[in-house]
Amino acid sequence: MKARFVTTWVLVALVSMAGAAFAQDQPDHRDLRTANDISRAVNRYSRFTIFDDINARVENGVVMLSGKVTMPYKRDDIGRIVAKVDGVREVQNNIDVLPVSSFDEDLRYRIARAIYGNPSFWNYATMANPPIHIIVEHGHVRLTGVVNSNVERMLARSLATGFGELSVVNELKTDAEIRSE
Repeated sequence: MKARFVTTWVLVALVSMAGAAFAQDQPDHRDLRTANDISRAVNRYSRFTIFDDINARVENGVVMLSGKVTMPYKRDDIGRIVAKVDGVREVQNNIDVLPVSSFDEDLRYRIARAIYGNPSFWNYATMANPPIHIIVEHGHVRLTGVVNSNVERMLARSLATGFGELSVVNELKTDAEIRSE
């Protein structure tokens, strides 16, 4: 069987996207279990922050990693962590490292303070792995993760603007959207 899974870290949620997997269209249970184990392993990685975003796709034990991290050692560490997960036969590590930029770094922290300092998001800020990720590359901001409602999604987008960023792309999803995928 063949299945496609996307895991977005910091969301602490596994988003499974059913692909055309034979006539029954059901994901391979081994791949689902492997994807769940990968999600847990990456979320336990102590250097994984709200400024990193990792996606993993599992097909017949082959894991394709993508996303962006702030440091090169994180890409390598995550690749090694994923390779040790039971059920993983091969890892294709396509994680990009964000460029070093004091402007981008300052922008990350200012946006994080604006979002997680807002009373509407205090419950997220207290989580071990807050669900909203802030990816900044060359002044362009991308929000990823999961929020409870469309209102929170719009509020996070609004709070991420006005800091000198060049653009803000809001890829946040609601819990309902995640469950329906």
